[in-house]
Amino acid sequence: MQKAIIGKKIGMTQIFDEKGRVVPVTVVEAGPCVVTQKKTVENDGYDAVQVGFGDQKPQRVSKPLTGHFKKGDVAPKKTLKEFRFADCAAYNVGDLIKADVFANGDKVDVTGVSKGKGYAGVIKRWNFQRLKETHGSGPVARHGGSNGACSSPSRVWKGLKMAGHLGAEKVTVQNLAVVKVDAENNLIAVKGAIPGPNGGTVVLRDSVKA
Repeated sequence: MQKAIIGKKIGMTQIFDEKGRVVPVTVVEAGPCVVTQKKTVENDGYDAVQVGFGDQKPQRVSKPLTGHFKKGDVAPKKTLKEFRFADCAAYNVGDLIKADVFANGDKVDVTGVSKGKGYAGVIKRWNFQRLKETHGSGPVARHGGSNGACSSPSRVWKGLKMAGHLGAEKVTVQNLAVVKVDAENNLIAVKGAIPGPNGGTVVLRDSVKA
């Protein structure tokens, strides 16, 4: 990994490119992030950089984390993430990572927690077809139908698609293009949609497929 940053999803809008075409984008408030810890092979068995994003009130931070932030002489942060950069030695505790680490045209992978949709039926969750509503199907038009397996093996197979909890899980969308970077306001416009609700925390990193 060459570069990465933590941000907050602001919402979607559209901008025009140099040819006048409409480009749908998601605006992300990216950083500024502060390096809160460096992990080394000697002390931790691997090289990594711990990064914090979003200010947190001191009274809302646990005592262990309070000591952790004091050791690095950085302000308490809401979100902490580790990144295994290719050159971790270039970062020091207290360094800032800003939106300008990315440039127009960069390809990024965006990770976030998808919107939670609660307990969902099979039509919403798995795109099942509804049953016909005539000739005796009764009040079960949106049900999943039979799921038994006859007398052999006399059980329901593991992994069978049924109703259940939908959303609220970690999702990564790959190979999105950075359309515009506003370093002054810490904003990055990414082409297309990214996971999560407005205000949700997301991670942008250079694409593994670029």
